[in-house]
Amino acid sequence: MPLAVSLLSLCQALLISGNILLIAVSPLIGAALAPAPAWSTAPVATQWLGLMCATIPASLIMARVGRRRGFMLGNLLGLAGVGLAIQALSDERFLLFLVATWLIGIGIGFGQLYRFAAVEAAPASLRDRAIGLVMGGGVLAAFFGPWLARHSRELAEVPFLGSFLGLGALYLLALVVLSLIRLPPPERTHGGSEARPLGEILRQPTFLVAVTAALIGYGVMNLAMTATPLAMSAQGLHFDHVATTIQWHVVAMFLPSFVTGRLTARFGASRMILAGCALLVASALVARLEAGLGGFHAGLILLGLGWNFTFLPATGLLTEAYRPAEKARTQAANEFLVFTTVTLTALLAGPLVTTLGWGRLNAVLLPLCLLPVLALAWRHLAMRRQGPQITPH
Repeated sequence: MPLAVSLLSLCQALLISGNILLIAVSPLIGAALAPAPAWSTAPVATQWLGLMCATIPASLIMARVGRRRGFMLGNLLGLAGVGLAIQALSDERFLLFLVATWLIGIGIGFGQLYRFAAVEAAPASLRDRAIGLVMGGGVLAAFFGPWLARHSRELAEVPFLGSFLGLGALYLLALVVLSLIRLPPPERTHGGSEARPLGEILRQPTFLVAVTAALIGYGVMNLAMTATPLAMSAQGLHFDHVATTIQWHVVAMFLPSFVTGRLTARFGASRMILAGCALLVASALVARLEAGLGGFHAGLILLGLGWNFTFLPATGLLTEAYRPAEKARTQAANEFLVFTTVTLTALLAGPLVTTLGWGRLNAVLLPLCLLPVLALAWRHLAMRRQGPQITPH
């Protein structure tokens, strides 16, 4: 595997470490600063809103200036958001904290494209393994992120200010790693044959299955994960329990990545996505039926596995839906649709878990987990009628 893929995996680990820290502390900061409990997850929602706002510009910018410069720009924007967050915490200003998490989210939006950069840096035969290796960087983050959340929250006199000092250090380290990476120039990765109209690309069964599996896998996972700290706090569980539950959830999200690529190459993306949907259903059932700390642990582990088996195969499947000249627009459309959904789930997590409770919230998620199954069935029928709609990567 090329060195660039390994370095991208390290950058992914730093990115996810910061995300875990934000997941652990942002709802609690929101609960302390927000004017009403229903707004407690608003900082998470604005983070995802920033990510959503970045999806289209990030892909188009990288098509012009290259992946490395685009990733460095994202980390600089994240650092600017960290500075605003520190000011907001010092002054106890909720609206300023929302602006800060929005700006951090924009930076994260650039980093979400690490997985596509890995595809470009690796031989075509190693596509799924390269995606898995980069996403596998989250395993390191699963242990380092919660550790950083626990040990940084009280480093400063102002609660959680130390958490954002740690987040800034992660972004600075990522800039150093990015300076060492050598990636193919954009004229080599984004040029080539004539591009088709975007509408024609988006109507392909392959694209529709890929985006449906990604947005359901990520959206269901994010809604449940964002609601978890609030649900656990409502049951009187300690912050350390919250951090540990999130930690093992993230391990389950990323540890399988080292074999998901091989499994996808062997069994195909469709079967992997079906397995992922089954795991998401199992997670919701466990959370619905099993109360207490054990139920949170089991449900969140299954949730992480379900995300991995839907999102990673969907990423590989997406690369079969466009030609090189269509790459930036197609990836931008996919990221926009997926992370618009994720933003909405983050915004809804607080009100839903507050009004419905943890068990009923998971009952609502059950039918959503089956949508990729329906999309796969429709694709199978469409491909039998019309023949393959896949274009070469």
